[in-house]
Amino acid sequence: MGVPGRGGAALRTVGTADGGRPSGATLGVAVACLGFFLIMLDSTVVNVAAPVIGADVGGGISGMQWVVNAYVLVFAASLLSSGAVSDRIGAVRALGCGLALFGAASVACAAAPSLSWLVAARAAQGLGAALILPSSLALIRQSADDAASRARRITLWAMSGGVAVSSGPVVGGVLTSGLGWQAVFWINVPLCALGLALGRTPASEPRPAPLDLPGQAAAVVGLASLTYAIVEDGPLSRWALVVFGLAAAGFVLAEIRAPHPVVPPALVRSPAALTAVGTGFVMNASFFGIVFVFTLYFQQLKAHGPLVTGLMFVPLTALTLVGNLVAGRLMTRLGTWRILTLSQAVEALGCLALLLAGPGAPPALVLLFFLPIGLGAGATSPPMTNALLDAVDPAHAGAAGGLLGVMRQVGGLLGVAVFGAVVAGLGVTSGTRLALALCLTMLAVSSALALVQARRHPVERPEGKG
Repeated sequence: MGVPGRGGAALRTVGTADGGRPSGATLGVAVACLGFFLIMLDSTVVNVAAPVIGADVGGGISGMQWVVNAYVLVFAASLLSSGAVSDRIGAVRALGCGLALFGAASVACAAAPSLSWLVAARAAQGLGAALILPSSLALIRQSADDAASRARRITLWAMSGGVAVSSGPVVGGVLTSGLGWQAVFWINVPLCALGLALGRTPASEPRPAPLDLPGQAAAVVGLASLTYAIVEDGPLSRWALVVFGLAAAGFVLAEIRAPHPVVPPALVRSPAALTAVGTGFVMNASFFGIVFVFTLYFQQLKAHGPLVTGLMFVPLTALTLVGNLVAGRLMTRLGTWRILTLSQAVEALGCLALLLAGPGAPPALVLLFFLPIGLGAGATSPPMTNALLDAVDPAHAGAAGGLLGVMRQVGGLLGVAVFGAVVAGLGVTSGTRLALALCLTMLAVSSALALVQARRHPVERPEGKG
């Protein structure tokens, strides 16, 4: 799984080595896609099992939120430094460490005797995922020197996540109904072992990448306190907001003073990069928020079991894979930013249709309106990633991937936390309406911002053609 860094011999082709064996680049891309598949599968497969987990280990809706969010919280916060860790020790080594930790934490999740144990093990999974994501993206970036090859490999990488998202609810429903909720964690173990077995190739070359520990610590405290304030109720929630404010101020101060901040200044100064990472936030907040809310909708309001609930999400999640394919083919023709504008507009139309239909709509109509949401979300991922990598220097690919991952996971974290709190406070029917209205608003704003970038970055056409 070796992809030498900038100081080593660059890998320029994805093919086979002498003797018909897969080349280092082929294995690097394969393991990068497997790693991304793994962490995206865990983002959806657990959602369907959450009500069953809650009934077994207790905790109510807030307990279910913590089972989902403990993973996402640590994942998001740790991504601020994991990109630098990937650059510092080499993407191959970082990915291997992430796979090993993720597998071990999955075993701990499956064996959890209580809610607190499960939440702690999910947090450990999040740390492993944080090592996997930026290192997998760095391997993809390092395996291609030209824009066309990079776009193809990013599409393949995004498709692996799309396959995971599309299959996750069904896999979760089948495993939970047939083998119990523990099976949704056991399934990770052989996948991690496969990634480690494929990864026995020369390591990529590390490069100096200082860590900003004060900024990282402030981010962890800030995200944890904000999540607690949203999910839990009572006087401690107000104190948690105070802690969040102090942590946020401490993070900004640490970044200003740090000689090597976790967010490179070049990324902050780039409107295109900021728009791309903002898109990642909106994409995950809307998509995973909808999945969580409609899991409660199907199981609590409609009284469906985990298997039927998983099948209900097939139109939504299967279209994400179609969206990946469509966006990958159209990026070079229509331009990255135009695709980002259109994809989010399509997803917003699906949310609007569900909002107008109302929670009492026939199931067939709900499934029909899931289609544009899945298509739009899937079509957003490849151009969003490509837009970010086009906007940054290759030396910052790991940090850029980490920042994008942070914003995506924070989006998913807050989407589940806020929408779950809305449903807990207003009930499933009214809460679903408000959640859809919030999704519609976020997607409309993000699509408009992408349109601004589309006008600033017109599509370059070959000479002599239109």
